[in-house]
Amino acid sequence: MTAPSARTPARERLLDAATDLFHSRGIAATGVDAVLRRAEVAPATLYAHFSGKDGLVAAYLERRFARWREAWDEALAACGDDVLARAVSVFDALATFPSNPGGGDPSAGDDARRGCAFLAAAVEIPGPEHPAHPWLLADSALLRDRLRQLASEAGAHDPDALAGELLALYDGALAARVRAGLLTGDARPVPFPARDLALAAVARHTA
Repeated sequence: MTAPSARTPARERLLDAATDLFHSRGIAATGVDAVLRRAEVAPATLYAHFSGKDGLVAAYLERRFARWREAWDEALAACGDDVLARAVSVFDALATFPSNPGGGDPSAGDDARRGCAFLAAAVEIPGPEHPAHPWLLADSALLRDRLRQLASEAGAHDPDALAGELLALYDGALAARVRAGLLTGDARPVPFPARDLALAAVARHTA
């Protein structure tokens, strides 16, 4: 991996390093020293920006959440007024969203095996008192609320039921991505026809 550019602000270098290392190795397994070496900054710089590792974890998930929401927003915009396409847009976003948008190689095998950054982090974050916990909740709320809204816009007879089915397919796509990463090291495509299955679910719920 190339060294961070001296022109990149230290805060961004720290977030890039955290994204690479937390998602590929795990949060608990990644010490602050490893992040500092990757980012090429002094300890005082990390503490000045994030007040410690917990703050860095929160900022890492906050940035990842913002980038994931932006990717989904772009997928929705590409659908225009097609309410059926909008209902399954989360799978378009997932198919194009890099598994690790922090500056590292998005097809790296270790990264592929980690799967969803939020689900992986949820296992390691101890509880609601952790400063990163609100971003785990934000990711879940975005999926739940937006899928329900899109299901309602598509004309589902029971938007909650359709949203639940779409969420199950989304979780299945993430699990399949992890399996594909284990076998091939490539986690970028959605490796099973989740979008087609989602369209079939929308058709059943709107018939």
